Amino acid sequence: MIADWVAKFADDVIAEADRRAPGKPIVCASGLSPSGPIHLGNLREVMTPHLVADEIRRRGRDCVHLLSWDDYDRFRRVPAGVDPSWAEHVGKPLTSVPAPPGSEHASWAEHFKAPLTAALAELGIEVEAISQTERYTAGAYRKQILRAMEHRVKIDAILEQYRTKAVERYSPYKPYCALCERDLTTVTAYDDESTELAYTCACGFGESVRLAEHDRGKLVWKVDWPMRWAYEGVVFEPSGVDHHSPGSAWIVGEQIVGEVFGGAQPIGPMYAFVGITGMAKMSSSKGGVPTPADALEIMEAPVLRWLYARRKPEQSFKIAFDQEIQRLYDEWDALGRKITGGGGLPAEKAAHTRATSTAAAALPATPHPVAYRTLASIADITTGDERQTLRILADVDGVAALEEVRPRLDRAQRWVDTQVPAEQRTRVRDSADAERLDALDDDSAASVRLLLDGLDEHWSVEGLTTLVYGVPKLVAGLPVDAKPTPELKQAQRAFFALLYHLLIGRDTGPRLPTLLLAVGADRVRTLLSP
Repeated sequence: MIADWVAKFADDVIAEADRRAPGKPIVCASGLSPSGPIHLGNLREVMTPHLVADEIRRRGRDCVHLLSWDDYDRFRRVPAGVDPSWAEHVGKPLTSVPAPPGSEHASWAEHFKAPLTAALAELGIEVEAISQTERYTAGAYRKQILRAMEHRVKIDAILEQYRTKAVERYSPYKPYCALCERDLTTVTAYDDESTELAYTCACGFGESVRLAEHDRGKLVWKVDWPMRWAYEGVVFEPSGVDHHSPGSAWIVGEQIVGEVFGGAQPIGPMYAFVGITGMAKMSSSKGGVPTPADALEIMEAPVLRWLYARRKPEQSFKIAFDQEIQRLYDEWDALGRKITGGGGLPAEKAAHTRATSTAAAALPATPHPVAYRTLASIADITTGDERQTLRILADVDGVAALEEVRPRLDRAQRWVDTQVPAEQRTRVRDSADAERLDALDDDSAASVRLLLDGLDEHWSVEGLTTLVYGVPKLVAGLPVDAKPTPELKQAQRAFFALLYHLLIGRDTGPRLPTLLLAVGADRVRTLLSP
């Protein structure tokens, strides 16, 4: 057994499941509303139970991971950038709202479900998806709805403990209007014996229906969620920080599930927010936030899984879309080398295992994992030219074919194309800066000559690293292996800045050894010779 937070939850869930319903499949659950882009914060809602369910399966137990799509929720507002005429659909179920303009999907809900569904497949996350629209409109919850209405006074009393405003008439069931399809309705009467329910709508329409036969409405959220815990027999389901405040659905749900539906609240850790470096807290309703699909364009699936697996649910973390992604990959590669060499702490090994495989299979991996920062530099310098890329990679790391470094190469290329601002892209000079070369002082000119003289002998990443750091030492009359002093470090920085200016016209750029390899020895000589 692997010792980490996932294993601990798996222990607890198995013990609780065996106590509640021995011999039955263990149920873990997630719930998402496709009201907008499903962002990387929402992914924690799915990833947390996935990891626990997967660990349970690794132990040979039957476990199902339910993903409830709350697509019968109301359309709350028109997001920025969408035709304002969509306001006429506010209050309708998400499955009854047309998809955003230009979408190929049949509804608003399907438009936002599709990319997440594809991302989950790439991440190796197996779920049993449930459409709440299908469940409600098929009458699956009819008995539960009648039970909630029967106990509406008890539910009202539970909610009253947390209310700050008085409620005149409470109903745990909200019909969708038969005329306008919206939920701007008010239940005006209900008879327990006949199940006759009367409602009026803000549109002016009103009617009476038999609730025992009515399938055009839903339980309000604070009743709907605990109802589903009991209906599905959920043993594990996490939820965000916002669900754990006084009076929230999680807090009141503990009473409602037991006192009304005869069930039990799941084991449910609270998970913290996930951020993006350089961005504030994510919000689906505001849009413009990175999704799992966006992350998978710039990083491999195991790396994204690792970010969630290595942190306990209550720990917040950030996902890098900026330069930090290079440091993240350095850390990931270092962990891989450590574990391959027989090292690593138990929790590190556990997170790595959960990132790279599931109970069903190993996730695809890059056969020859060249450093991400190196691939990004090459992608930047070559602007994606495959012939040049292969030439450099052959020199850098003995790569014989680009397939050896895919899909990581493609992720690095996409990162450069989408996340590096145009003004930070590397553009090698077309010709030498003759004026600057002519103006070099004696030490600078000597440094450039030493670099050019050593190119052939040092033509590799390691060799060029030794060369560029060693030239200022030689100019200062020191041996190449001399320990750096503050003065020497300053001289090295000045030499690096000079090379960047002569090669790409900037003070900084990709790592010099990679840049030199990418430019090529002949062109380096052309650009650095007076």
